[in-house]
Amino acid sequence: MMFSTLVLAAALSTASAFCPQRNSNIANTQLYAGVERNPNFAKLAGGYLFPEIGRRRGAYLEEHPEMADRVISLGIGDTTQPIPPHILSGLVEGASKLGTKDGYSGYGAEQGQGSLREKIAEKLYNGIVSPDEVFVSDGAKCDIMRLQQMFGTGVVSAVQDPSYPVYVDTSVMMGQTGDINSETSQYENIVYMPCTPENGFFPDYASLPRADVVYLCSPNNPTGAAATKEQLEGIIKLCKERGSILVFDAAYAPFIRSPGVPKSIFEVEGARDVAIEVNSFSKYAGFTGVRLGWTVVPDSLTFSDGTPVRNDFNRVMTTAFNGASNIVQSGGMACLDDEGLAEINTLIDYYLENAGILKETMESLGYTVHGGTDAPYVFVELPESMGGSWDAFQTILEKTQVVTIPGAGFGPGGEGFLRLSAFAPRDSILEACSRFKEALVLETA
Repeated sequence: MMFSTLVLAAALSTASAFCPQRNSNIANTQLYAGVERNPNFAKLAGGYLFPEIGRRRGAYLEEHPEMADRVISLGIGDTTQPIPPHILSGLVEGASKLGTKDGYSGYGAEQGQGSLREKIAEKLYNGIVSPDEVFVSDGAKCDIMRLQQMFGTGVVSAVQDPSYPVYVDTSVMMGQTGDINSETSQYENIVYMPCTPENGFFPDYASLPRADVVYLCSPNNPTGAAATKEQLEGIIKLCKERGSILVFDAAYAPFIRSPGVPKSIFEVEGARDVAIEVNSFSKYAGFTGVRLGWTVVPDSLTFSDGTPVRNDFNRVMTTAFNGASNIVQSGGMACLDDEGLAEINTLIDYYLENAGILKETMESLGYTVHGGTDAPYVFVELPESMGGSWDAFQTILEKTQVVTIPGAGFGPGGEGFLRLSAFAPRDSILEACSRFKEALVLETA
C-alpha cells in the first residue's frame, strides 16, 4: 500500500511538471507586452467578412434560439457533398501507407510531390505549363498571402471591386496601403477596378492608374462572371505594356461550361510573360477542409531586374512551408485519375444545378440576377426599398432564416447586391427558394 501511494505521488508530481504553475505573488492586473502592435493590422476595417457573418448569425440565434433548426446557409462558399469514392480512396491509401514500413514517408519536397506536379500540368493544363512551374500548396488563399510576402511592401495592387476580401486584406497586412477612407470605404494606394453590370463585371484597367500587381478572379467571386478570351487578351496586352504582373485566381475554373471561355489564363497567348495562376482542389473535389491547392509561376516571368519570379516564390515556399500533407497529395493524385475527374464533373454539375434553381427563383420573384451559369454564385441586385446590403442580409435572415452574403462585404462596389451560394445540399436549396417565394416577392409599380 505504501509503495502504491509513493508511485501515485511520484506520478502526480511528474504530471504537474507539464502544467503551467501559477505564481501567487503576481497581482491579478492587466499586463502588456513591450512589443508595439503592427500598425498595418490596425488599419484593417472590422473583422474578416465570413467570421462577421457567423457572428451575426450567432447573435440572431441567441435572440431566437427556437429558430436554430430552421437556419439554412447560402452564405460562405463551403462545399457540402461527401468526397466521392475514388477520390476518397486516394486519401485512404495515402493514410494507410504511413502505417507501413515500405509506404511511410516524412518530409517531402516543399513544392509538392513530383508525380502530382506532373499530373496537374498534364491533366489540368494539357501540357501548356511544365511540372517545375507548379507549386503544390495547402490552398489558393494561403498562396495569395505567400505571393504578397514575395511582392513585399513597396508594390501597388489593383483589385476588382467587388472582390474576394483576401486580396485587399493581405495588401493592408503587408503594409502596401494607407488608411481606409471613411467616405469611400477604400484604402489609399490600392487601385479599385469597378466591376458593374454595365461593364459585364470585367474591369476597365486601361482607364485606371497603373498597378504593379493586378488581381483578377474568373469565374468571379462574388459576381459569378466568367471572363471571355477577348477580355483576357485585352488585360494581358495592357499588363505587358504597363509592366504589371497579373495574379489570376482560377479557383472556380471547373464550373465553366460555356464553350470558348478560358479555364486558365495560360490558354491566352502572352500570359506566360505576365501572369501567375492560383488554383485549388477545394471546389473541385470538396477539399475545403482537406486543403490542397497549387500556384503556377511561369519560368519566363521576371521582375524588372531580370530575376525570375519563380525563384523568389520558390524561396518563400522552401522557407515558410514544409509542403502539403502527403495524405492529401495522394488524394490529389486520385482527383486527376480519369475516375476522379468524372467524379469532379458530377459534383460540379450538382452545384451548377443548384445555382440554376436559385437564379430561376430570384428572377421569377422580379429580381435582376447575375452569375449562376459558369459559377456557383448568384449575384442579386437589390431594390432600394431593402436598404443597404447588410440591411437586406438581416431582413432575409429574420424573415426566412436563410443566411446570405451582403455584397458590401466584398468591397464598396458590392453595395446594392446580395450573393447566394449554390454549395448547400439540394433539399436546403429547394427549401430556401420556397421561403423566398413566400417572403421576398418584389413589388412592382
